[in-house]
Amino acid sequence: MKKELIISHEGEQTTLALLEDGRLFELHSEEAKSDYVVGDLFLGKVKKLAPTLNAAFVSIGHDKDAFLHYQDLGPDFLSYKKFTKDTFAKKQQNGSLKNFEVQPEINKNGMIDKIIAKDDVVLLQITKEPISTKGPRISTQISLTGRFLVLIPFDDKVSTSKKIGNTEEKLRLKTLVESIKPEGFGVIIRTVAEGKKVAELHNDMNQLIEKWEDVFNNIKKQKVPSKVLSEDDKASAILRDNFNQDFVSIICDDEKMVRGMQEYLEVIAPERKNIVQFYDSHIPLLEYYNVEKQMKQSFGKHVNIASSKGAYLVIEHTEALHVIDVNSGSNISAGTNKMHALTVNKMAATEIARQLRLRDMGGIIVVDFIDMQNPEHRRELYELLKEEMSRDKARHKILPPSKFGLIQITRQRTRPEKQIETKEENPNGDGEIMAPIVVVEKMEETIRNLIQSEKGKLYLHVHPFVEAYLTKGINSIQMKWFLRYKKWLTIIPRDSFKYLEYRLYNSKKQEVAGYSN
Repeated sequence: MKKELIISHEGEQTTLALLEDGRLFELHSEEAKSDYVVGDLFLGKVKKLAPTLNAAFVSIGHDKDAFLHYQDLGPDFLSYKKFTKDTFAKKQQNGSLKNFEVQPEINKNGMIDKIIAKDDVVLLQITKEPISTKGPRISTQISLTGRFLVLIPFDDKVSTSKKIGNTEEKLRLKTLVESIKPEGFGVIIRTVAEGKKVAELHNDMNQLIEKWEDVFNNIKKQKVPSKVLSEDDKASAILRDNFNQDFVSIICDDEKMVRGMQEYLEVIAPERKNIVQFYDSHIPLLEYYNVEKQMKQSFGKHVNIASSKGAYLVIEHTEALHVIDVNSGSNISAGTNKMHALTVNKMAATEIARQLRLRDMGGIIVVDFIDMQNPEHRRELYELLKEEMSRDKARHKILPPSKFGLIQITRQRTRPEKQIETKEENPNGDGEIMAPIVVVEKMEETIRNLIQSEKGKLYLHVHPFVEAYLTKGINSIQMKWFLRYKKWLTIIPRDSFKYLEYRLYNSKKQEVAGYSN
């Protein structure tokens, strides 16, 4: 699978689009002034205890206090507390934990008001960004993530990712990391470390230790609340967590960011740094790579399922959960043909896995697939959905389908759900209409399906503006349809039509399809 990372920087906002084989799978927007990002480390002050919730509210500078549950304190909370206090008192001279007196672990079933008090200063990490009216979710169990390793202060264990299956490789990696890790730190070896040499792991370890020294130096300033370490910018974070041999290009329209990513790749994969390219053109980057087009097609209540001959998803959001309905559309046989129902459901499963990543949908998701009575078909669909979801970095769980075709998914969300308005202002001044690019896609889907059943000529009646758009130039959309489907479509402008209204007629002047906005 070929991956491309498209990064567009405009004004105060950076947009990142991850394309897999040309299709949009992830979309991230980052404001330049975003101060509360997952992974950021802060010094905060406890403002209020909530014993009934076994939690505390901590001021970190946001409008809403951050939420800290007892279970998020981590077993080594007292060690972090002592480290912060000693650094304030200048008893701690540097970030080294070699001679640090590690404190006893706290009781995992204890009460928060027995451990911390109002006005206590705590070192913490953002685990969930502010969403709607809620403040950030935080933890006082710190971890610093690198390319191959995760560094955990006040721990001494070395563990490996469960996804590394080879026992010998696990032992090799653990032995290497044990030999290079500094005293007082634990390490988790990430999946991407598999097969790496000691020099690469050592280099990653040194970078993480430097980050911890930065944390120590910022704690020394005794400014509360304050940020003491920023997570990598989004581009570097995506490279860190996703970069592998599948990446064929990273395109960015900001020279400073290009240099930063090249420097990052110089460290983790110097032989690949040339895949980062600067884009300089009057055509906006997201337009050139069809990201804007795919955004219009992929967001909204109705989403077409590619290559399904008319099937689509209906995505609804409620206060408590998300509901996704798989609709066979013009494929009425899907409800009666057992194999066809399975085929449509499998296509839908692929698109649903993509939609969850693209929109970053979290919480409970209920999917209503087309009914399948055959248990083997339900099992096959379930296995496919698990496979498609395996590329999703967010923690998730998928329950087996019921006999009615319902599948329940829970998915972790650490950022606000991505929502993009796909409707546009009606040029006639009458409310909003579906984006023209989406209507043209629906038009082509209809034409593709009809060409198989209608042997005679087809006539497409549209608004004059749309007719001009479809027929403009030698390489017009009309010509592309002809070359693609080997059938000429006559396009007729209609002054009486609404802006995005269209109707398809056969050679007998019978209407065979249409849409009216």
